[in-house]
Amino acid sequence: MSVLIIAEAGVNHNGSVDAAMRLCDTAKSAGADVVKFQTFKTERLLTKDTAMAEYQQANVGAVKTQFQMVKELELEFAAFRRIKDHCDSIGIQFLSTPDDVESLDFLVDGLRVGTIKVGSGEVTNLPFLRSIGAKKLPVILSTGMATLGEVERAILELERSGASKITLLHCTSNYPCPMGEVNLRAMATLRAAFGRDVGYSDHTRGITVPIAAVALGACVVEKHFTLDKSLPGPDHKASLDPAELGAMVAGIRDIEAALGDGIKKPASSEAAVKAAVRRSIVAAAPIPKDAMFSAENLTTKRTGGSGLPAEMWDYVIGRAAPKDFAVDECILF
Repeated sequence: MSVLIIAEAGVNHNGSVDAAMRLCDTAKSAGADVVKFQTFKTERLLTKDTAMAEYQQANVGAVKTQFQMVKELELEFAAFRRIKDHCDSIGIQFLSTPDDVESLDFLVDGLRVGTIKVGSGEVTNLPFLRSIGAKKLPVILSTGMATLGEVERAILELERSGASKITLLHCTSNYPCPMGEVNLRAMATLRAAFGRDVGYSDHTRGITVPIAAVALGACVVEKHFTLDKSLPGPDHKASLDPAELGAMVAGIRDIEAALGDGIKKPASSEAAVKAAVRRSIVAAAPIPKDAMFSAENLTTKRTGGSGLPAEMWDYVIGRAAPKDFAVDECILF
């Protein structure tokens, strides 16, 4: 099955529907399977005096509350209807992470999304997880900041409430994430612990790590992107620009093709090379008829595929020559 590539637009529309539409177009042009946003009502998400995270302060470059920042990035439900219609028209899957029950109901019951993406911040939000599970849809759960025990509890709550399938995304919730904190091997831990499909949500700079995640078995890759890294906002600086997004998609598809089926066998393109470089048994000296073949009168050389292959050496040694052989003549019976 092909790796699902989620182009995470998030809130990089900066509150503009037109920018959101262009993000959809960019994701489609890059070859992503899904373009994902974040749907929320700010008043239901955080208190009015909640401080910004350190990375948000650094990227926004302004002193304000997290409530003020998020409110500026909020889109109305009507805007998401337009965005979803646009995605349908250009042929890319629309997805959005709900951050409250009202947004969840809108996405599932109003827009009829077929999958629910759960952000890392909700891993321990038991009542919200139960509301998500009650929709009885497939769930993609990011696991940033979580312990293995917290992931297990989240899975249990989602399943008990009715979630039909749960895919886990390993994630480090730092923007940008230092390479030393990526811990890609945790994907294998999640897979072994829970026996589920596992993917990766990336917050590093560049495209190396998400491509590496595919080589390690990620079935889903999620990555933030933007129209312009210099735009104001909390996530632009740690996002890919359009060209980088296209390069990441191409790199993932290359690695996906390169992984193959795991069966050790010659590739079809190796046939001509095999004939050219594998050795056959030839006469190292003139050999008269009925003389015994030996290590002194035989050798192996490349012949372009003619003669007995070198692997038949032990079969030939000690047998009588059926005819005269000249130097470099292929041995045949």
